Amino acid sequence: MKKTNIAYWIFTILTAILFGMGIVSSIRLSPDSVALIVTHLGYPSYILPFLGVAKLLGVIAILVPGFPKIKEWAYAGLTFDLAGATYSSIAVGDPVKNWTFFLLFFIMIAGSYYFYHKRLSQA
Repeated sequence: MKKTNIAYWIFTILTAILFGMGIVSSIRLSPDSVALIVTHLGYPSYILPFLGVAKLLGVIAILVPGFPKIKEWAYAGLTFDLAGATYSSIAVGDPVKNWTFFLLFFIMIAGSYYFYHKRLSQA
C-alpha cells in the first residue's frame, strides 16, 4: 500500500504541475497564450479563461482526497483537454516534435488514474 501511495502522489503531483504551468497565463490572457491559441491554432480568445479555470478546477479535484465522482470527471476532463490540444497541434500541421511532448502528459494522467484506482481497491 505504501508503494502504491507514493506512486500515486508522484504521478498526481507531476500531472498537477504539468497542467498547472499554463493555468495563470490562460486565465490572464497572456500574450504568449493568445499567440498560441488564437494566432497559431485559430481558436477565439474567449476560450482561454474558460480552459484555464477548467484546468484549475480539474487539478484541484485530483489533488483533494475524497470526492470519487468529481475526481473521475476531473480525470476525464483533463484527458479530453489534452486530446484536444494534441489533435489541434496535429491539425495545424505542427511537426511531430511539437506534439510528442503531449505523450508525457498522457503518461502522467494515466499513471495517476491507475494508481488512484489501485489505492481504492487496496483500501
